[in-house]
Amino acid sequence: MRVAIDAMGGDHAPQSNVEGALAAAKEWSDTEIILVGDREQLDPLLKGSEVPSNLRLHHAAEIIEADDEPVRAVRRKKDASMVVAGRLVREGEAEAMISAGNTGALMTTGLLVVGRMSGIERPALAPMIPTMDGQGVLALDLGANMDAKPEHLAQYALMGSIYREKVHGIRTPRVGLLNVGTEETKGNELTKAAYPLIQQLPIHFVGNVEARDVLTGACDVLVCDGFAGNILLKALEGTAEAIFSILKQEFTKSLKNKLAAGLLMPSFRGLKEMLDYKEHGGAPLLGLSGLVVKGHGSSDGEAIKNAVRQARTAIQSSLTESISLEISGKRVVE
Repeated sequence: MRVAIDAMGGDHAPQSNVEGALAAAKEWSDTEIILVGDREQLDPLLKGSEVPSNLRLHHAAEIIEADDEPVRAVRRKKDASMVVAGRLVREGEAEAMISAGNTGALMTTGLLVVGRMSGIERPALAPMIPTMDGQGVLALDLGANMDAKPEHLAQYALMGSIYREKVHGIRTPRVGLLNVGTEETKGNELTKAAYPLIQQLPIHFVGNVEARDVLTGACDVLVCDGFAGNILLKALEGTAEAIFSILKQEFTKSLKNKLAAGLLMPSFRGLKEMLDYKEHGGAPLLGLSGLVVKGHGSSDGEAIKNAVRQARTAIQSSLTESISLEISGKRVVE
């Protein structure tokens, strides 16, 4: 297996990407890790480290910055690390690529460089949302496409179900449609039109799911358009940050509260780890002809290593091929 890492993408690049690549290469000797980026910046970070034989550099002189306009950047910066990594996937020199860089640019790279899967109109960004039962829910789309058609939501449902089965080993994933009520007739024109399309798919569709039930594990796959999905994700992230901030303030108000905090700290640490994005590694862009994984912008070395683990599992389970066969075989899209 060969996994390309955009070494220059992310808030802590290239340091975090080099650390993650080194850790992954040492962990999995059967996987070739290709660090794509500026050799002059990467070489010093590797000096003094025992570089495994299954890690190599692939020079790319340019960088797509966080504030670059996605389409313009991908088209003009042909030698950007993200674009070059995408090209490695397209040309078969890597089975997957990972980037913690500009989300819009990565989506554009997926579409223009890696290429869409036949039969898929809109690839979807599919991160894991932590749930109270610890199993998590794969939610798609959470920001790749702001506007969606009913047919797109049906594609998301099918791709999400296959992903959870192949990558997470869930035999019959429960698929839910994000809505304002559980009744079949509830929702806007998009969700009401998407409902019967999803219902006809060869998946375990459990119907509409309200946002308040997402964290309780009401489904294994949550389907929504990118606009509603991104609002849901940001609301959950903001709520979690606010709760931990309030707890920190309360536990430092007095000596008694500090003592109580000391006793409860192991439990709170476990809760924080459960909600930590680093454990999940990244979010796949489903619907592309090759495997592309989007890492969190603030990913550290651990998160990058976990993204490699995620990519390895997807490659081993033939995820992209399975989705392609299902889409073409069932003819979900005319």
